[in-house]
Amino acid sequence: MSDSKPLQAEHEAVATFAGGCFWCVESSFEHLPGVIEAVSGYAGGHVAHPTYKQVSAGGTGHVESVQVHYDPSVISYDALLDAYWKMINPTDSGGQFVDRGNQYRPVIFYADEAQKRAAEQSRDRLAASGRFDQPIAVEIRPLDRFWPAEEYHQDYYKKNPLRYKFYRYHSGRDQFLEKVWGDELHKQPAHASEKTARYEKPPDDVLKKRLSPLQYEVTQENGTEPPFRNAYWNEHRPGIYVDVVSGEPLFSSTDKFDSGTGWPSFTRPLEPENIVTRADHRLFVTRTEVRSRHGDSHLGHVFEDGPPPTGLRYCINSAALRFIPKEKLAAEGYGKYLKLFADNADEATR
Repeated sequence: MSDSKPLQAEHEAVATFAGGCFWCVESSFEHLPGVIEAVSGYAGGHVAHPTYKQVSAGGTGHVESVQVHYDPSVISYDALLDAYWKMINPTDSGGQFVDRGNQYRPVIFYADEAQKRAAEQSRDRLAASGRFDQPIAVEIRPLDRFWPAEEYHQDYYKKNPLRYKFYRYHSGRDQFLEKVWGDELHKQPAHASEKTARYEKPPDDVLKKRLSPLQYEVTQENGTEPPFRNAYWNEHRPGIYVDVVSGEPLFSSTDKFDSGTGWPSFTRPLEPENIVTRADHRLFVTRTEVRSRHGDSHLGHVFEDGPPPTGLRYCINSAALRFIPKEKLAAEGYGKYLKLFADNADEATR
C-alpha cells in the first residue's frame, strides 16, 4: 500500500479529519453526497509507516484519522466541516466516547491556509452557537503526512457490518449525537448552491468575443499583464473581485494590500473553495499558480512573503478580475457579501 493516496482527477479534493475510531468517521463521511472515498489511517505523529498496534499503544504521536476524497463541485469543504461536528464530541480532548487516549483525540488537519481559515471559522461559529456548554477542544493543525491504515481497517463497516454495528452502538457515539443534534443530525449537507451552479466557463468562441485580447491572453493562455499599468493595482474602493470569465467570487477589498509590485495583492481568498493552486515550473523556477475552480482561469501566483494574518501574497492579474463595488453587490447578485463591509462601510483598502 502506498504511503498516501494521490488525487485521482482534477475535480477531486482532499480533507483530513480525526474523530476517534476511524471506522466510524470513515463510514459517516462515505455516506455524504459528493464524497468519493474516505481512507482510514494515521496522522500527526513522528513514526514512519506506523502500524495499528503502534498507534493504539499511544507512543507514536499519531491519531486515528480519515482522509476524505471529495468532489468540491458537489460538496464543499465547509459542508464537510459542518458534517464533521455532527460525528464527534468536540469538547472532549482526551479521546472520543469509549476510545480514550491521545491517539483518539479530535483533530482537523489542514492542507493549506484556505482550509485552515475555513476550519477556524467553522469552529468559531460552533462555539458561538451555544450548543455546547464546554469549550470546543478540537485541534486545528497542519497535515504533515498521512499514512493509510492496514487494509483490514478500510471499509470496516462494509466488511464486518455486524461487528461494526455492535461496536458503534456500545461506544455511545450515536446516543450522544442524537441527544445533542436531534433532527438536525440527519439533514444532508448542502450541495453546490444555485449560486455556485451558475459559475461556468463559456465556450471558447464566446470568450473570444466577450474578453479583451489581454483578458483572453491572461486567463486562457497563462499570460501576465504589465505591472502598474492595469485596472486594479491601485483600486481602493470597498467591494469584491470576481472571475472575469465565470463570475465566481475570488477576493475582497478587505484582504487587499499594497505589495509594491504593481499588481493587485491579497492576503487570502474570499471563497477558498473557488481557488485552485498547482505547481508552475515555467521560467525555470517553481512557483504556485492560482486558478479559479469553475472558470479555470489563470489568475496569477501565490507567494509566502505577505503580511499577517496569513503571511501569503496572492499576486493576481487585474485582467482576470472584475471589480464589483460595495454599492452594486446586491444588484449584481452578490448581496451576501455586504456583511463584509457592515462594520466600517467606508473602510478603504490597506
